[in-house]
Amino acid sequence: MPFSDPMADGPTIQLSSWRAINNGTDLNKIFSICENFRKKNNFTPLILMGYYNVVYHFGIDNFIKSCLNVGVDGLIIVDLQPEEDPELLEKIQSKNIDLIRLVTPTTNENRLKTILKNASGFLYYVTITGITGQHSPEIDQLRQSIQKVKKLSTLPVVAGFGIKNANQIKEICSFSDGAVVGSSIVKIIEENLENNKNSILSDIANFVVDLKKGII
Repeated sequence: MPFSDPMADGPTIQLSSWRAINNGTDLNKIFSICENFRKKNNFTPLILMGYYNVVYHFGIDNFIKSCLNVGVDGLIIVDLQPEEDPELLEKIQSKNIDLIRLVTPTTNENRLKTILKNASGFLYYVTITGITGQHSPEIDQLRQSIQKVKKLSTLPVVAGFGIKNANQIKEICSFSDGAVVGSSIVKIIEENLENNKNSILSDIANFVVDLKKGII
């Protein structure tokens, strides 16, 4: 969900939000995309990720209703902390929509227990301190951190931030339950907008197929 001030994101995702907003992408259009997706695919989980300002401005009740209408399964609201989320959480808990929590390298055990209290779906482990699309995680340290999280939760743990290729995915998925790749996919779009727009979808498809080799 594009936002004008994506504070957790690096230049690639920031620029993609700017492009999206300039081209009129808003939540109504995103829900329309979700609706069209669900007409063709009713089994793949559908998750919306973004910042709480977008949800709040749209109206929480209207947002939840729209999520239900188009079959959204989960939400990742990157700047919504557990202390501030009851207004949204209490309304989605009975709707079978997961509020997926983020855990970071600086999350201590006491804080982790607070985060886990109402977590559902899976846990998104932020692999680095910093913004998206920048340096890659240090694998041994990441393994130890995720193992600590798994001792306190039975939820799947999926790692994201700084993951760019199949080799990294293979390493990370040896101790996590999945990996998130965002900036590298958005970069394909950015690099082909001017001269190779028609090849973007096939280029992304080929890249994702290569990424999936890391989990086979």
